[in-house]
Amino acid sequence: MKETSFARRVRDAVRQIPKGKTKSYGDVARAAGYPGAARAVGMVMKRNYDPSVPCHRVIRADGALGGYNRGGLAEKRALLKAEGVRL
Repeated sequence: MKETSFARRVRDAVRQIPKGKTKSYGDVARAAGYPGAARAVGMVMKRNYDPSVPCHRVIRADGALGGYNRGGLAEKRALLKAEGVRL
């Protein structure tokens, strides 16, 4: 798959989310320089399998977990809880 500047900036923004913290898809879009691209951030996260990108820390704006392509919601919830995130 071809690497895009957008995807690279999204992954870089997600790498900046500290352990124990979360950001919404919209927050990540803004941090990557693409306000309004929350759905596109979701697509980048859906296709991301790079373990250096903590995509489990990206959640929906309403506080719901959203999806997780590396084991489903139970795995995402477990990773966040292990980092001390209150759900």
